[in-house]
Amino acid sequence: MVRSIQTIFQEFIEKKTLIFKDRNALTSDFTPDNIPHRDKEINTMASILAPSLKGGKPSNIFIYGMTGTGKTLVTKYVCSELERMSNQGTNQVKIIYINCKMKKTADTEYRLLAELSRILGQEVPITGLPTEQVYKIFFNVLDSTNWVVIIILDEIDSLVVKMGDDFLYNFTRINGELKKAKVSIIGITNDLHFIDILDPRVKSSLSEEELLFPPYNAIELQDILKQRVLLGLNPNIISEEVIPKCAALAAQEHGDARRALDLLRVAGEISERQNELKITEKHVDFALEKIDYDRIMESVKSLPKQTKSLLWSVIGLEEKGEKDIQTGDIYNTYEETCKQCALHPLTQRRVSDLISELDMMGIINARVISLGRYGRTREINMNTSPKIKDKMKEILKSGLMI
Repeated sequence: MVRSIQTIFQEFIEKKTLIFKDRNALTSDFTPDNIPHRDKEINTMASILAPSLKGGKPSNIFIYGMTGTGKTLVTKYVCSELERMSNQGTNQVKIIYINCKMKKTADTEYRLLAELSRILGQEVPITGLPTEQVYKIFFNVLDSTNWVVIIILDEIDSLVVKMGDDFLYNFTRINGELKKAKVSIIGITNDLHFIDILDPRVKSSLSEEELLFPPYNAIELQDILKQRVLLGLNPNIISEEVIPKCAALAAQEHGDARRALDLLRVAGEISERQNELKITEKHVDFALEKIDYDRIMESVKSLPKQTKSLLWSVIGLEEKGEKDIQTGDIYNTYEETCKQCALHPLTQRRVSDLISELDMMGIINARVISLGRYGRTREINMNTSPKIKDKMKEILKSGLMI
């Protein structure tokens, strides 16, 4: 007998939770009171930003490191403490956090300026104004108060891919236009080579101070998980092999704490759905397969036909032994794929946008490289295991009827 949705929800409400004490504590968005193995980075960042409490402009900071190394967590933690301290009677500090990968927030210069203005208290129409006027609105609201504004641009490399670095240059020079306020920029990126592709003027302005977040090792990841287990799970609910296994799997992928937390949380959810009283190694194995498979397969199934055609082309090039595939190589193969599928090829610029979307979804890895006076291009590689790639090919072949 098939249960109704209402029955499933009601049973969950009534069931006593045996696994989780606070599910949120096992997510990457949760900020604990103590961040293990990042004392050096916390203290360095705090020292750089401290002058804002006396009205001084802190240096701009460029933060880089692989995914899941604590960059965003530490930045938000330090800046929230800074803002809290400023509310106790020192000079006012305002923190603005922008995720540059968010659509309708930071995908155009207009929308980014509108979002910054809105956070500062001034609404701007979604469209319809000249960009110069939106700049003026932003500058006016910014300079309406004698404060230090720290703008955090997370995934800043996405901003430059979409807008170029002229906008970023204007941003790092914004203090020359202000009379009351002072502005500092914190740029965060997972791309270790990002700073190398910037115009030298932007590079020197943005990276007045640089912080590199090294990957966590397996022992450090275990400490992080142990801390979160105490906060998020009920006592005696986890088998002793679970934390080492989650840590080891995440350490294999450049010490990604986010992945370690996802594995542990999903393992707990699987155990909970199976009405089992302990999280064991088998649940971690199920979680590993589920996280990778579900995320990618659902994404691929929902892709438009043009994007499927592009992804098929990338896979085809890689299977021919091509490595560090460039945008131009993909476009030529994509045109051939379109002929097979009776599709009209998109422009090279639109294909470049689709590559960015696949990169943001984590299906491919597209790294921007500089060609000197010939401009910039991207090196593209698949970002999935052979098993997942084979299943992906089946979905694409069916969807494209190749």
